[in-house]
Amino acid sequence: MSLKSKIKTFFFLEDEYDYNDEEMLEEETEPFKPNKQPVQQKQNVVSLQSVQKSSKVILMEPRMYAEAQDIADHLKNRRAVVVNLQRIEQDQARRIVDFLSGTVYAISGDIQRIGMNIFLCTPDNVEVTGNISELMQERDYQESRW
Repeated sequence: MSLKSKIKTFFFLEDEYDYNDEEMLEEETEPFKPNKQPVQQKQNVVSLQSVQKSSKVILMEPRMYAEAQDIADHLKNRRAVVVNLQRIEQDQARRIVDFLSGTVYAISGDIQRIGMNIFLCTPDNVEVTGNISELMQERDYQESRW
């Protein structure tokens, strides 16, 4: 093989490539030998049962307005909270409900009255279905401080 053909093959210029030299190239180079060892692949498969977290429902009975922030923290951590406002003054209870309404709105959750001065606050990952009987709601409405 001439020096000129070696330079051509080194730079592999297709325009000037001499196809007669192709046979010589095949003889000089060794054919590709694949590695016969299997490639070890890591499996990233996780069982859905092991990923599933247990949900918590927190029961809170605030005695002052300052505890509303603790309730909001539970909601931000995606936990449902049942809030009993029966042992707090009416004006503070209303302020707590207003604060929690804003928190629930911000996290796209829901707040529902489930009894006399008892509220269920849920984040967006909790769905509440069903309702409490109308008779119970009418009686609570008449007795309610609101």
